[in-house]
Order: sequence, then C-alpha cells, then structure tokens
Amino acid sequence: MRVPRRPRGARQRRPHRIPGGPGSPRPPRAVTASLGCLPGMAAAVALVLCAHGVEHAAEDAAALSAARAAALHQAPRPAVVPRSAWLGDTTREQPPPRYDDEVVAVFVHHTDSPNGYDCADAPGIIRSLYDGQTGARHWDDLGYNFVVDRCGTVYEGRAGGTDRPVTGAHTQGFNHRTTGIAALGTFTEGTEVPPEMLRAIAAVAAWKLGTSGTDPRADVRLVSSNGGSRYAAGTTATLPAVAGHSDGYMTDCPGAALKARLPEIRTLAARLQGRGTRDYLPDDTQTAVRNDNDTRNEEQVP
Repeated sequence: MRVPRRPRGARQRRPHRIPGGPGSPRPPRAVTASLGCLPGMAAAVALVLCAHGVEHAAEDAAALSAARAAALHQAPRPAVVPRSAWLGDTTREQPPPRYDDEVVAVFVHHTDSPNGYDCADAPGIIRSLYDGQTGARHWDDLGYNFVVDRCGTVYEGRAGGTDRPVTGAHTQGFNHRTTGIAALGTFTEGTEVPPEMLRAIAAVAAWKLGTSGTDPRADVRLVSSNGGSRYAAGTTATLPAVAGHSDGYMTDCPGAALKARLPEIRTLAARLQGRGTRDYLPDDTQTAVRNDNDTRNEEQVP
C-alpha cells in the first residue's frame, strides 16, 4: 500500500547533535570572536603570569642572597662613648648634619697632639680639638666622625648619629661616603702605636664598612669633590677601603708609624667581618657621589 508523501515544504529539519554545527543558531559575531579567543588568551595570560612570577622569584632570590651575603660580613658595633662625654652641656648653633647614602671607605688620621696623656684626659683633649676647629678654623663641628684614644676607647666625633653615614670634614675632596677615624696622638716614624688603638680602629672600620658590604682589604673608587686634594675635582680615584689621610690629601697624616700599620688594620677588620684569608677580594669597586656645589668643611684636618 502506498503512503501518501507530505509536501516538501512541510518537512522540519532535526537539530544537529553538535552545538555550533551547520545550521545551528549562532550568537552575534562579537560574542563568537570573544569565545573563540578565550582559550588562547587564557593561555597567554597564564604564560605571562608564570614568566612574571619566575622573574620576580629570581629577583627575590638574588636580593635574598645578596642580603645574606652582606649580613655575613657585618661586624658588630663597638662601644662608642657619646659626644656629651667630651662636649658637656655646651650648646652651639650649627647647621644640621649632612648624610650620604652609605659608607664605602674609611680614612685614618692622627690628631697631631701629644701622646703622653692619661686616658682619663682624652675627653678634654677632644674638646680642645673641637674648640680649635670650630674657633680658629670656623668649622661647624669637629671634622672627624670618630676619635680613638691610646687605651682603645672610641668616642663619637661629628654630630649626626654614629649609626648613620654622616658626611664628615676630615679628608679634603673625599668626605662623601667615607668615615674619618682619628687616632688621638702623633704617630710619626718610630712612634709606638698602642695595640689597643689599632684594634679599636679596626673595629670601627669593620663595623662601618660592613654596612655597605665593603671588604676592608679591597679598593674602592671615589670621586674627588675638591681640587685641593691629590686629585682634581671630578677625578675618579682608586683608593684602599681603609686608607690613610695622605692617600687622598698632600699631608704626612696619619704619620709614618700609623700608616705602616694600615695593612694590619685591614686584615683585622676583615677578620672582624668574618672574612677568611681566601675570601674573594672584589675587583668591582664602588663609586662615591659627587657634589661640586657642596664645599663646606672641605678644608683638610691634620
């Protein structure tokens, strides 16, 4: 028996089993484009985030490693007698202290004063040095950052805070990013340098240089800020991290006897930083800031 066929126009198509296939309803083009790009964009974002995370992880690891290395060579802070011990209650108007970003070198001096003093008299001698520099020389403060007496007592010198990188007035042309340590006395050739004084100078040098991770046995690059030094203004000089005053200025200071002991001071300071004899001495040295417009207290001290 024949079954009558329906007209073709009445026939209905079955929906496709796979959404989005031919003949299926389609969303607007913009939506289609966004949906089509989503997997690729997600992958790209994931890759970027991953790379960003890896990069920062590497940076963090490097910073942590550098911090650990610096911490390994930070010497302890020696006992420091405050300014009030030698300055007393004297109040004197002076400009605020100036600071650098860090300390990368130490200059060793002698005060060119008598040696046969009793250590109990050291505060009075330092006060006399202060009166001479702020009086006859019209300086705003004592030039040295620290003064060490023959018994190894360390005194705070210039104001501003012993823990901070105070800009001193001790080595013409090289006061920036350095600390001035003065040995109380005169140490010309043939003069005995007390071992307590040597140890105290090394302790201060190790402590201050350790804050910047500087090896006391290394060389550093410093930019001269004054043509009155051994180097014309703007010249980059390579100097020992623990230098004598005469390394930066034309002078006999710190005296032939004390200057001859600087290698010993450097070695002891490195040991106080926890550095061994086979530790790497960095060839890459640091450069001091240059400030040609700041020439206050650029005069050299003895």
